Amino acid sequence: MTVRLPIVQAEAEPAPAPRKRHPEWLRVPMPGGDGYQALRRMVKELGLHTVCQSASCPNIGECWNHRALTIMILGDICTRSCRFCDVATGRPLPVDHGEPARVATMLAALELNHTVITSVDRDDLPDGGAGIWAETLHACHAAAPDMTIEVLVPDFKGDLGDVDTVLDAGPDVFAHNLETVPRLSREVRVQARYDRSFAVLRRARERGALVKTGLMLGLGEELAEVREVVEQLAGLGLTILTLGQYLQPSKKHLPVHRYVHPDEFAELKRLALAAGIVHVESGPLVRSSYHAEGQAELIRRLQAGAGQIGFASLRPPAA
Repeated sequence: MTVRLPIVQAEAEPAPAPRKRHPEWLRVPMPGGDGYQALRRMVKELGLHTVCQSASCPNIGECWNHRALTIMILGDICTRSCRFCDVATGRPLPVDHGEPARVATMLAALELNHTVITSVDRDDLPDGGAGIWAETLHACHAAAPDMTIEVLVPDFKGDLGDVDTVLDAGPDVFAHNLETVPRLSREVRVQARYDRSFAVLRRARERGALVKTGLMLGLGEELAEVREVVEQLAGLGLTILTLGQYLQPSKKHLPVHRYVHPDEFAELKRLALAAGIVHVESGPLVRSSYHAEGQAELIRRLQAGAGQIGFASLRPPAA
């Protein structure tokens, strides 16, 4: 006897949720142009790394066509696994002691008024890479003495002696990013601490540096929390603050909690300036080094006004 089993049709799988689209104010053209291509070739030929590429910065086309870039030293593999960052995590390669000279060669060839240098975290090194930081700064001062230099450094695991090593090499602006408000800091930055980062900024300010930091918005912070951080930074004597929209680099990173409207960024800029912070870049596409190349004259003016010309690499412009 043949038993006929009922035909059961498989239920259709639910369609995947549509991917959240960026609002209009976050759309940028694909990078291209002669300036972009020339800079890309130069970076590759010298075997250097940039945070523009490694962190998938949306502004790379605009900046590179204006000959503005952020060199990333100490390799392109980070020892930390921050949940917002697209830089590769793993075991870094040994320190490249030829890198400082190559960085100086490239920056001198570009004939820049101002530049930004950053690095991966190197928790595998006894000094967190502070020694290479110092070598790089000394090499750049020698190769391009009229160029002002902003350093965007890691927290060196809170070792203020390593912070001093970088400061002693004379950066014109000392930057370290808080990234987010205290409540979210551990979730966003994992191996970092808000209080430790704040202590790094405080040390630099105590040493007389022009100090800069940045926050990402859209991670779930409340406006009152951002206001509180801004007030703390103003009390510290912060010189430059950047506020930008967090964008999720991949599905493995933290999702965007919300897109902050440009009007909110404008209001936060007014708040920060009113609190006493000297210069504020605030907008959806703002990143740590956004428009930094346009700040050279500001830096010179602030150094001169404070009577600190010579604190860092700053020299009177060549005649």
